Amino acid sequence: MELKWLEDFVSLANTRSFSRSAQERNVTQPAFSRRIRQLELWLGADLIDRSTYPTTLTDAGRTFRSVAEDFITAMHRQRDEFRGARSRAGAAIRFSALHTLSMTFFPRWLREVERALGPLNTRMMPGNLHDCVESLTEGDCDFLLCYGHDRVPILLDPALYPSLTLARDRLLLVATPEEARRFPGTPAEPLRLLAYTADCLLGRVVDHLMERIAGRCHLEVFYENPMAEALKAMALEGHGAAWLPESSIPRELSSGALVTLGDADVVSPLDVRLYRSLRKAAPSVVGVWSHLTNRPPAPIPLLVGGAPGA
Repeated sequence: MELKWLEDFVSLANTRSFSRSAQERNVTQPAFSRRIRQLELWLGADLIDRSTYPTTLTDAGRTFRSVAEDFITAMHRQRDEFRGARSRAGAAIRFSALHTLSMTFFPRWLREVERALGPLNTRMMPGNLHDCVESLTEGDCDFLLCYGHDRVPILLDPALYPSLTLARDRLLLVATPEEARRFPGTPAEPLRLLAYTADCLLGRVVDHLMERIAGRCHLEVFYENPMAEALKAMALEGHGAAWLPESSIPRELSSGALVTLGDADVVSPLDVRLYRSLRKAAPSVVGVWSHLTNRPPAPIPLLVGGAPGA
């Protein structure tokens, strides 16, 4: 049993809507429904009457609701006490970030921040978008570092989780020069595509790009991986083409190991965004955020050929 199952159930009891609660909990509706069902299986009782609309609780659900609410309150209270003690002891600033940004963007950006604030004790927790957002909303990290794109909104309340755009990047379709000769492919011989998995942010951006070039370019997925660095390694070995953040391949582009394919229709802009929670935070967390928000207005830099946005 997981605490988030209880929080899902309490949300559903309050909203009486699977779709609204799924949005509130930052998960897809099918995933939310599975988690409610997992809780019911663990308890051995049906909590939700699925034959009614709006959703209602069964007798067991009504009984369990108060138990779940009390347990959640007690767990969060105890966690806050432990974290308060850790903050007073000078704990590390916790960053949750997409894998690619944790390797390509964060080291340079942190160096620029430390030039202004001095050395910082930090902890990096890389993951996929869902896990990173959950880390922020559950209080498991102080900052969330991720890509932003108009087609893939991150459903966080800005009143609770303000954000800043630190830099701009671009998603480019690239391949080795030998593979590039096969672009744009044909229906009979499509170009092999090294793709992100459907559940990651860049995968959804690529889906939009694929729709935009449908009929003009012929690509077929031959390999999937949620990590851009893994797709980059496959592309460098000539296994196909991949959409990669420009900031992750400057050396490969300048050396000619990888070349760009197509025109502007296969390029997508990306923002690099930093979110924070307005929960009570350690002074070091507040200091970083104050430094970032109180700087004089300036153009948001491009990652390639520009400063990393500190």
